This record gives sequence, structure tokens and C-alpha cells, in this order.
Amino acid sequence: MTDITHRFVESASGLRMHVAEAGEGPLVLLLHGFPECWYSWRHQLRALAEAGFHAVAPDQRGYARTGGPAEVDQYTILHLAGDAVGLIDALGEERAVVVGHDWGAPVAWAVAQLRPDRVRGVAALSVPHRPRSSRPPVATMRELFGDGFYMVHFQRPDVPEAELGRDPEATFRGMLYAASGDAPGFLPVVPEGGGFLDVCPLPEETPAWLTEEDIATYVAEYADSGFAGPVNWYRNLDRNWDLTAAWHRAPVTPPALFVAGDRDVVATGARDVIDRMRDFVPDLRDTVWLPGCGHWTQQERPAEVNEALLGFLRSL
Repeated sequence: MTDITHRFVESASGLRMHVAEAGEGPLVLLLHGFPECWYSWRHQLRALAEAGFHAVAPDQRGYARTGGPAEVDQYTILHLAGDAVGLIDALGEERAVVVGHDWGAPVAWAVAQLRPDRVRGVAALSVPHRPRSSRPPVATMRELFGDGFYMVHFQRPDVPEAELGRDPEATFRGMLYAASGDAPGFLPVVPEGGGFLDVCPLPEETPAWLTEEDIATYVAEYADSGFAGPVNWYRNLDRNWDLTAAWHRAPVTPPALFVAGDRDVVATGARDVIDRMRDFVPDLRDTVWLPGCGHWTQQERPAEVNEALLGFLRSL
């Protein structure tokens, strides 16, 4: 079996990043989401390597072994895209296919939009490309969903990371189950006076795709860095809107692939965006819906995701 190796790489952005990697060949950069790390790509690293690619999954800014600065304003989309482009440089490549899941998807879309010269192709799991809106997002979300909507809730200083870090084992068990295709349904709206984990109840039995070893690995990977850095990504939503004015409704021109589960509330709640995505992603090659799959796409359905990714990579 192909080995997954680990090292630290100095991104040209200046961030010292932990990466997990496997294989040799054209570079495929795998960007995780929240609350994850390189480990969410465990099933893809080996599959891509065995198919002749150099698969690299970093811990992104603020996460796990990479960690990051304490200042909230150091987690903008420009920092995150810069880390990814800087990592391509540090790995000695001119171009890469950039794949992202959850929060990693907006980063992948941003890299493809801002630096198409560095991107052979872009693949996004769960989160479609959204063109820049006409007004800042946090106020819009507050009006639509209330103060309890998790992205609005995460704007509060200190509170979300304290809750998530109180019992990391319960945090990962509850969140990974709640947003999966095995749970009865997921509504990420915090009840008044409650916390985010109130909408992530612990399962009586963990899904087949999620082992006790998986949960223990996430807990161990977060032991030093905690949750403040990851939550800071959400605290930059309005700042990102300000910073990206120059790219308002600019197209994403590299070849693209989108994959989502049909039980993923993030994707199903964005069906209208997905249906119109070619308006702003003109070379969208395919949209793949995975039946019965929830939000943790590449972990819940590794074989199907690997098949879709390899088909896309071979088409480039």
C-alpha cells in the first residue's frame, strides 16, 4: 500500500504548513474544510497516488499541525488563497489541480478565480462557486436565518471556540454525525441561549464510515491548535466581501468539477446556485450528485469521490 508521508513546507506566503502527501506526478492539492484537517483526505491521498499523481493535503491556516496567527484579520480569503498558491510554489510546481471540500471549496474557487494561470483544474465538494453578492453577507444571513444561524453565531468573540474545545471528542463525534447522510436531518441554527453543539446531538451509534480511530485522530490533530483559528475563517466573511470587490462576478475560467451529496443541507440549500453555476464557471465539466450522502463527501463516499476526481483529472 502506498505510504502517506508528512513534512512541513514553508509556503511562499510565509506560513509554515504541515502537509500529508503521497505519490509522484502532476500535483493535486487537497484543501480540507471545517472542522477537519489533512486527515479528511485519507482515502484520496493513496488513490490519487496510485493513479500517478502527487497528492498533497495541507493543514490549512489555523488548523491542526500548521496552526496560525492569533489576529482575526489574518484569516481572509486572500491569505488562504495565498497560502495555497504559495504551497504550489514551495512544492516546485508551476500549476496544480486544486480540490476543496467545505471551506476548502471557496478557497479552491478563489485560487482558480484569482490565479487561473496556476490552476490546471478546480474541483469542489459540497460548496458551489457563489459569485460575489451585492451586499455584505453576515447581515444578509442574519436577516434570512436569524442570529442563531451558525455563521452569524460564529461572529461572537471567544464563545464558539470555547464551546467546541470543551470536549473535542464529543465535538467531532456530534458534528461529523449531525451533518452526515446517516443523520435524520441537520438544521445549523443555534437555539436561543444555547450553543452550536445543541444542534449536533451525539449518535447512539457512529456511522459505518466513521470509526473510533477516525475520531481519536481528529482529537489528536487538534490537541495543540484548538478551534480559534478555524472559527476565525467565519469572522472574515464581511472582510472577504470588501477585499474581493475587484473580482465582483468575475468568472472562474479553469476546467471545473462539482460533487455533492443529495442529503447535504449545504448543497441542497444551494440548488439554485448550482443549477446556474455555468454562468460564472463556463468550463464546468460535470456536476455529480451522490445519493444518500451528507456533507462529509470524501469521507462518506470515498470510492465514488475517487472515481469522479480521477475521471476529471484524466480529462485535463
